[in-house]
Amino acid sequence: MLVVGEIRDGRLVPSSLEAVAAARACAGPADAPEGLLVGPAARTESGAFAAAGLGTVHCDADEALARPTPWAWSRAIVAAATAAGAETIVLAGTAAGRDVVGRVAAVWEAAGVTGVTAIARGPTGRLRLTRPVFGGRATEELEVAAPRAVLAVRPHAFAPPPAGTTAATASDLSAPRPEKDGRITGFERVAGGAGPELGDAAIVVSGGRGVRAAENFSLIEDLARAFGAAVGASRAVTDAGWRPVSFQVGQTGKSVTPQLYLAVGISGAIQHLVGMVGSRVIVAINSDAQAPIFRVADYGVVGDLFQIVPALTREVRKARGLG
Repeated sequence: MLVVGEIRDGRLVPSSLEAVAAARACAGPADAPEGLLVGPAARTESGAFAAAGLGTVHCDADEALARPTPWAWSRAIVAAATAAGAETIVLAGTAAGRDVVGRVAAVWEAAGVTGVTAIARGPTGRLRLTRPVFGGRATEELEVAAPRAVLAVRPHAFAPPPAGTTAATASDLSAPRPEKDGRITGFERVAGGAGPELGDAAIVVSGGRGVRAAENFSLIEDLARAFGAAVGASRAVTDAGWRPVSFQVGQTGKSVTPQLYLAVGISGAIQHLVGMVGSRVIVAINSDAQAPIFRVADYGVVGDLFQIVPALTREVRKARGLG
């Protein structure tokens, strides 16, 4: 089994450790999965990657892979899987991970599955997978009949394994490079909050139409800052121009699966629910007791957000020792 780690801005993406946990869930007790890292920081980050419970970590440290194109990354993954003799490849379900799954599955002649939330082995040894479908309104269980599989695990579906003391056994790898290949020349970061990226955050605080005005959205940002959370928004907020579209959570925005999702002043239209219903715990704050958001919330607070949110922010800051 091969676990593909992702390096972003020279650092291992935390969700790569969740992919290790997913791989270990279906690996035998004596079968340590192997890993793959690409880019100039591969060797530097291989120690933290291996400490999550990997054996050999294959490193393709080509400078050209500092910002790998999906097709270049796919070739490195297939080369590493061949070297490891793997039958299953596991990746984090980031935007980059989901992008590359189909390419690897096609080249490697394997089944490709995204959004995986649980992995097990059936009596015949086949992989049994669970993943949400229909915007999280149903759960699909499937058995992979193909001899090979490429899996992208849903963010926060697996708890990262505790750091061990496994010494990194790094193996140099050099995937074939075609004479002509595309390259990424630069990135333009989209506008976002000061906290973690929306898609990767363990806690998300989102504001909706109930905030009433652009200047009031600072209440949402203050609460997010107290939690160390990412800031999200409903479509009503982005349509009104209060915050950029990059903040939007929902069917036409981003899908998030944090450990905690706070929906503040959001009524809960189905288009928004599709993007956040997979969150582990949902807390809703709304003045309308009949708002649809309460149907999916684990905890609900009916009241004036302009009183509740500042008070909650103060308590969170006090609990976290932030003054």
